Amino acid sequence: MWNAIFYLVKTGCQWRMLPSHYPKWQLVYYYYRKCAELEEFGLLLGKLRENVRFQRGQNKEANVGIMDSQSVRWGNNQSLNGVDGNKKVKGIKRHIVVDKNGFLLAVMVTVANVHEKQSRLFAHTGS
Repeated sequence: MWNAIFYLVKTGCQWRMLPSHYPKWQLVYYYYRKCAELEEFGLLLGKLRENVRFQRGQNKEANVGIMDSQSVRWGNNQSLNGVDGNKKVKGIKRHIVVDKNGFLLAVMVTVANVHEKQSRLFAHTGS
């Protein structure tokens, strides 16, 4: 099951286009949704990140995070759009925080006119 989910993530293919040597896409999707509801993916990524950091001789928990954002054009729905005045982009903004190794710590999507300081992303990372 995990191999099928990793295949989907890596290739970006549609569920129905899952190769036949994996279980049926409906079954894979069922377990994917079940894991997503239980937030198991976050736990898995956290454990993997801790193991790699430990192998590199670092603390298991990151104490420094680097935040960046990207404004992206998005749809026609006015209620979901904002305007990033600096970049003149009407749409949404993706905010991410990574540690010094580039491992993902947090992700947040807002309307484009939300500044990084206002995104409250640090509240989600424990910083």
